[in-house]
Amino acid sequence: MLKKLFLLSAISVSAVAFSQNNVKEKLSNYFDSLYVHHKVMGSFALAEDNRPTFIKVVGFSDAAKQQKANVNTQYRVGSISKTFTAVLIMKAVEDKKISLDKKLSDFYPEIPNASKITIENLLQHRSGIHNLTDESEYLQYNTKAQTESSLVNIIKKYTSDFEPGSKYAYSNSNYILLGFILEKVYKKSYAELIKDKITKPLKLTLTEVGGKIDPSKNQAESYDFTNGKYVVSSETDMSIPIGAGNIISTPRDLLNFILGLEQGKLIKKESLEKMKTFVDNYGYGLMKVPFQQYWGFGHTGGIDNFRSALFYFPDLKVAMAFNINQSNMDTNEISIKMIETALGKDFAMPSFKTVEVPENVLQKYVGTYSSKDIPLKINIFIKDKKLMAQATGQSAFPLEATSNTSFEFDAAGIGIDFNPEKNQFDIKQRGTKNTFTKE
Repeated sequence: MLKKLFLLSAISVSAVAFSQNNVKEKLSNYFDSLYVHHKVMGSFALAEDNRPTFIKVVGFSDAAKQQKANVNTQYRVGSISKTFTAVLIMKAVEDKKISLDKKLSDFYPEIPNASKITIENLLQHRSGIHNLTDESEYLQYNTKAQTESSLVNIIKKYTSDFEPGSKYAYSNSNYILLGFILEKVYKKSYAELIKDKITKPLKLTLTEVGGKIDPSKNQAESYDFTNGKYVVSSETDMSIPIGAGNIISTPRDLLNFILGLEQGKLIKKESLEKMKTFVDNYGYGLMKVPFQQYWGFGHTGGIDNFRSALFYFPDLKVAMAFNINQSNMDTNEISIKMIETALGKDFAMPSFKTVEVPENVLQKYVGTYSSKDIPLKINIFIKDKKLMAQATGQSAFPLEATSNTSFEFDAAGIGIDFNPEKNQFDIKQRGTKNTFTKE
């Protein structure tokens, strides 16, 4: 399940339009290059004018058996599931099973502030209910099966983060509860509701509630790529995310889902407009997504080492989706290149140039650095002859050298330029730059 949301950069593109075929061929080569350099494995799809125009799959679904992924390989989509849940809630409103102003106390009075929290608050992440995945203890139980009772007991023990309706804070707990509420009002399982009200009407044959990953059924495992090999990730038990992140699908099915939603095939147009009531850039299971001067909607997802995105831009009539099961780069860059491709725009291919820096040079950079502008410190150290960085309260990450003084961490889009004479470095991420000085 996704903890933080990174939207597309509001960039400007000055490149001239290329031949659609040429730029799509370049996008295909781009994904091949990412895979060869162990930056990404996964499946990617585009739709233009409501029809699919591009699909590409790279990498393994099962690396241990050298089983290649294909267009029908299912991936965990993580928090894109929240869009499915929000659609089901709006369908329940249409079916007069529930109302948006219904109180959480009608279902779970034991949760803090339940009498003040509405279904709409849950949909918009404005409930104040603490996000259970933010706690370190989450990793002690996330691979074990949980019941409704055990999950509600976990959620209710945390105090409220803020007064309901007063602000936005992303919380998977909101959508776990919405999943259970749907089961109560319909007296059916969440899996049955997904099938009856979404996948059957749209004929989505590869979209369903997931269980334990089964590579023999063409379901992808997720991976880290470390020390020259693919290492399979631990696997969240799908009883936990329920409405917050338990769907498995393919990019092609996801495109058909968002296009079907936009075309009124699942819920009424006025219900979809309610879903697009964006407050702090979040609606009902939808994010507001910028690209150049345009705005789209959709969602991103992350569960275990799966990363996903599904966006639709109504003014451009462009939709894009990807499901990734291994990444060592900022996947936001992939979204941007995919949309540029749909618009016939050229883009720069990454060079993947790295250099070997002698350890005696790396030693000059070792130390603890701080900045007057940012309230954290960054420790630079060497591990296994490789330069590493670790910010206060965060995990350490490796730095790849592109020159003797410049380093990158592609997974987060971070660049660091050292100035050993001044005992400083500049760190760049998503268009911002800050200077840190060695203490």
